[in-house]
Amino acid sequence: MREIPSRPSRAIHFFDPSNAKMAAKVPAMAGTVDVLLGNLEDAIKADNKEAAREGLVTIGRETDFGTSQLWTRVNALDSPWVLDDLTRLVTEIGDKLDVVMVPKVQGAEDIHYVDRLLAQLEAKAGVQRPILVHAILETARGMANVEEICGVSPRMQGISLGPADLAADRRMKTTRVGGGHPGYLVRSDAAKTDDGYDVHGEQTPRSTYQQDLWHYTIARMVDACAMHGIFPYYGPYGDITDVVGCEDQFRNAFLLGCVGTWTLHPKQIEIAKRVFSPAPEDVEHAKRVVEAMGDGTGAVMLDGKMEDDASLKQCLVMVRLAEQLAEGDPELAAAYGMKG
Repeated sequence: MREIPSRPSRAIHFFDPSNAKMAAKVPAMAGTVDVLLGNLEDAIKADNKEAAREGLVTIGRETDFGTSQLWTRVNALDSPWVLDDLTRLVTEIGDKLDVVMVPKVQGAEDIHYVDRLLAQLEAKAGVQRPILVHAILETARGMANVEEICGVSPRMQGISLGPADLAADRRMKTTRVGGGHPGYLVRSDAAKTDDGYDVHGEQTPRSTYQQDLWHYTIARMVDACAMHGIFPYYGPYGDITDVVGCEDQFRNAFLLGCVGTWTLHPKQIEIAKRVFSPAPEDVEHAKRVVEAMGDGTGAVMLDGKMEDDASLKQCLVMVRLAEQLAEGDPELAAAYGMKG
């Protein structure tokens, strides 16, 4: 490969291959979600690790995934299960496996290890295309080394934010899995009174505005990925019942440059697919700017706003994403006025 395949991955949907009820739903979901990920790490009890691994082998062998990609999240590199995870999966279903997600990546050495091992196993199994690697940003050291991690191997497909483990490693004082926190806020200035300032808001209430705990981390991750031509993702949003907060967090990540997110429950899939697909009105505006700019030089006035070469570059990002998504989604193709 000379470049990372750019395939829609708006929703990376996690499933437990050791859960028979959940595994039985996978064939019906194939083709309806961009990525199906067999999870072998967190959320899988130690007693179920081997069952999850073998369950994923069976699913990989027997399922026609259609347009969906098959990913897996293996166990941590310092665990007793990861070597068997990689050896078993690559030699048995390596031709079906698109991406291996590696948790708790600390630095380049972790990716070097996985890269070399995958190369050996691919050669042994006769796998004809390289399996790509996706790192999860879950430690302070990994955060400090994020640029190095992104550029360490041509197998690198992308990076996801792992907010819960990263929060613990940083000693952040939140027990939430992703999302904001009501205590992380700014407050409007106190009103001036004859006695000084109404700092407690007894006469004039002071408005508060909740801030995003993850803004810096996501922005830095996006920059590192863009620098090396790979893809950034938001990770899990743990409160399954809070669909509004989930959508807000997903949209923040989308606007900052992420291409997709994890989904932990089927109700989050629809949210992710909608949020990480540009709105039809934004695509229409972008198409108008591209058409009006001609050869891309100079500047034009459109709807009272100046559009120039920088505007064109922004709009091309939107149009190219819309074109890519429209290829496999007739409804989006119709909404964008494009051929599917």
